Amino acid sequence: MEVGFLGLGIMGKAMAMNLLRHGFKVTVWNRTLSKCEELVQFGASVGETPAAVVKKCKYTIAMLSDPSAALAVVFNKDGVLEQISEGKGYIDMSTVDADTSIKINEAIVQKGGVFLEAPVSGSKKPAEDGQLVILAAGDKTLYEEAIPAFDVMGKKSFFLGQVGNGAKMKLVVNMIMGSMMNAFSEGLVLADRSGLSQQILLDVLDLGAIANPMFKMKGPAMIQSNYSPAFPLKHQQKDMRLALALGDENAVSMPVAAAANEAFKTARSLDLGDLDFSAVLEAVKVSKNKA
Repeated sequence: MEVGFLGLGIMGKAMAMNLLRHGFKVTVWNRTLSKCEELVQFGASVGETPAAVVKKCKYTIAMLSDPSAALAVVFNKDGVLEQISEGKGYIDMSTVDADTSIKINEAIVQKGGVFLEAPVSGSKKPAEDGQLVILAAGDKTLYEEAIPAFDVMGKKSFFLGQVGNGAKMKLVVNMIMGSMMNAFSEGLVLADRSGLSQQILLDVLDLGAIANPMFKMKGPAMIQSNYSPAFPLKHQQKDMRLALALGDENAVSMPVAAAANEAFKTARSLDLGDLDFSAVLEAVKVSKNKA
């Protein structure tokens, strides 16, 4: 099975590598072409443009940073639309808003291709381990044809119906995650300022009803102020913003998410955007210092 892969950031690189390791023929493209070199060592081919990748491959996957990047790869010169045609499938696994997915779908279908949105829940390590959760929506036949690739990249995939539903589900998940991370950060700071051990707090949380993998995995590094990026903070804030816009559309009051978004914006203003999203802890520390 020959697959194209557009976008080799933290997530895309790991996902493409898993495809290569499991015997897929993969042609890769990245805006910074030098990022392709490591995958070439594992057998990948390189496409000079997104259009060149689509021309070569029946199926092309994209994993891009935000809606503007997702749209640019499709609509710009040498983009996906120049070579998408009948018999070709395009799978966008980026986290974008539903309107972006719908716009891409309409353009792909108009050219005779088929489209699937398939954003993922999970960050760097789940991507490396093939343990992502895939939230797909769009063309059901393409979904079924993509299952072998999804089974390599993820531990579970869901088909959610029409285009837009995958994007919406991913934003809901990341909104909850971002809100939890902000509350967790406040708890760590509050324990520390109250003269309590942050490590014992982690132990207590891990034994109770709110034990979860994120606290267990991120907590020890956060105590050490280690924010090596598994999921960059700037992308988390982007997802919070998109989730709040979805809330506006549906008249859903989201004061907790709105407050968390402000904390992530503060963290970005502190130049923490390229660090892991757990670096929101530093913004909480700053706000508590001011108080």
